[in-house]
Amino acid sequence: MPTLLDAVVVGAGPNGLTAAVELARRGLAVEVFEAADTIGGGARTEELTLPGFRHDPCSAVHPLAAGSPAFTRMPLARHGLRWLHPELPMAHPFPDGTAAVLSHSVAETALSLGPRDAGAYRRLVAPFRGRWDEIAADFLRTQWDGPPRSPWLYARFGAVAAQPAALLARRFTGDKARGLLAGLAAHGIAPLTGFGTGGMALLFALAAHAGGWPVPRGGSQAIADALGSYLREQGGVVHTGRTVKRLDELPPARAYVFDTSPTALARIAGLGNAYHGFPYGPAVFKVDYALDGPVPWRAPQARRAGTVHLGPTYGEIDAALGAALSGADPSVPFLITAQPSLLDPSRAPEGKHTFWAYAHVPRGWEGDATEVVERQIERFAPGFRDLVLARAVAGPAELAARNANYVGGDIATGSVAGLRLLIRPRLARVPYATAHPAVFLCSSATPPGPGVHGMCGHYAAKAVWRRLSGR
Repeated sequence: MPTLLDAVVVGAGPNGLTAAVELARRGLAVEVFEAADTIGGGARTEELTLPGFRHDPCSAVHPLAAGSPAFTRMPLARHGLRWLHPELPMAHPFPDGTAAVLSHSVAETALSLGPRDAGAYRRLVAPFRGRWDEIAADFLRTQWDGPPRSPWLYARFGAVAAQPAALLARRFTGDKARGLLAGLAAHGIAPLTGFGTGGMALLFALAAHAGGWPVPRGGSQAIADALGSYLREQGGVVHTGRTVKRLDELPPARAYVFDTSPTALARIAGLGNAYHGFPYGPAVFKVDYALDGPVPWRAPQARRAGTVHLGPTYGEIDAALGAALSGADPSVPFLITAQPSLLDPSRAPEGKHTFWAYAHVPRGWEGDATEVVERQIERFAPGFRDLVLARAVAGPAELAARNANYVGGDIATGSVAGLRLLIRPRLARVPYATAHPAVFLCSSATPPGPGVHGMCGHYAAKAVWRRLSGR
């Protein structure tokens, strides 16, 4: 007879691996099943363009991972994870060659916004400086799962975080501050008038001031590899190349934990229409580049930044998001770009560089945005196209084929518009539990939502532990 396991995890993305680690180090027998030939999910690194150019197909820059309460409790450095920090976490250039910056320093960030808005920025972040650990512990979780660690700080941050980015932007008068804020909020791919988008922007800003926006040496695969190595050290087992279509294909276990989309979980676990109508959000169109040299940014600050946002103004960013949300073709997209080889020479041959950019597009969009993406890059970096040695293009269909969690190209595994960042995948006291008492969900479709931070897996593992231990 097969041995009864304590837990089986389906999907070896950062959340699935985190859930497996959390259970294994409590002494439970855990095995992970991953459909791909390598672990990683949204944290992979591959040669997408030319030999020697190592790209991250999805996540690449990790402000939330570096300060994750789940990851910082694990000895991931001992398992090969090393964070590399750019001189500037993020630059937000303008066509005239100037730029706002998100720096490790609050003072440098404020100074880049101009004299009218420098003071407003300092006042915005002042109550929360030096409090990242408390904020992350209280907000990277299910909000009704117990009292906050720091009630006063929770209330103060929450009062700001609940605001739409559109309202928070009214604190500023200049294009640089308003554009910087809109770009940070746009990571959520939700309307800037929506609940909590100001909180997204503030959280990313505080992450930069506290722990930076680093990249892992060698690529995002290093995060998954470190988690996998630590899991094996704790006695966990990982199986790759094992597509799971039905629950009875898995070994018998006391609990099954899915790092998948809710609809995939329902299909595999036989839960019928349990997540019928679950709202997926807009998609992205991503281009990875192999370059003959560094990006020729007009703004000097962008040449020192790991991440560069190309908007530039609040109005342009808002319009680009509106197009993706309404189903329109992108024309002047807002781009999130990264240049990891500036600080990690292992990512490209000597003298060459890797670079990626993505634009927001409607979910399931079938067009080709390469031309509008490169036109937008050339606007801030004239001569960029002359450096392109090769490109790998991935629209919504290609992204979904690479990672089944990205339904229709939605890299957040579910809309974050309105209250959907808090209520995921549906309103429930324990959002990780399902109608099946032995089946749990741990993907980004659960709180606290998208991002490589492992916190969805961390809290799902807590729910599993409580169920198995009868607590």
